Amino acid sequence: MESRASMLDQKEILHDKRRYWYGRRAQDILFSSLALIVLWPFLLIVALIILIDSPGASPFFVQTRVGRGGKLFKFYKFRSMRPDAEKELIHLLVYNEMDGPVFKMKDDPRITRVGRFIRRTSIDELPQLFNVLKGDMSLVGPRPPLPREVEQYNEYQRQRLIVTPGLTCYWQIQPHRNDLSFEEWLELDIKYIRERSFLVDWKIILSTFRAIVNMEGE
Repeated sequence: MESRASMLDQKEILHDKRRYWYGRRAQDILFSSLALIVLWPFLLIVALIILIDSPGASPFFVQTRVGRGGKLFKFYKFRSMRPDAEKELIHLLVYNEMDGPVFKMKDDPRITRVGRFIRRTSIDELPQLFNVLKGDMSLVGPRPPLPREVEQYNEYQRQRLIVTPGLTCYWQIQPHRNDLSFEEWLELDIKYIRERSFLVDWKIILSTFRAIVNMEGE
């Protein structure tokens, strides 16, 4: 991996990749539109199952995330935790298994029965196709962080915000990804920003499908 001392040249990256950016945006719109058309009956069924499992709570979880250049946007997921999960977080911080600003807990007690399955299969991420269609996200890119995480970033870590966040990324396709440290996750994102191209994107997308089939999610 690249040394931490090697900072990205933001102007050079954005200028050199301009043609790629326009092509990828067209690809994002086409792919997300087709996926939503094909998957809408399945998405409806998943939403109904979540409603049955957690009566009274919305099947969707909407959260503020940080996108390209620090822009805030509404991020969509299927609900996989109890409705009071955010309030409970403060009591669980002592059990955080990830270094850095990110919270990760293997056996998080806030996750529901249905939630555990949709996380393991990455079904909970499907509503983010709406984010891709809107342009808040792309198919591939660093995962969008929370504002409270970005507040703790140093200059090097803020490089994750140079590009549009993605539905999947290098970190997402790593075996035992939750065993990686935040620094290792960060270096995978920096690696992607340096290397990104249509070929790299499709390698990651295809690897993501394999990971989903093998149920390698959380």
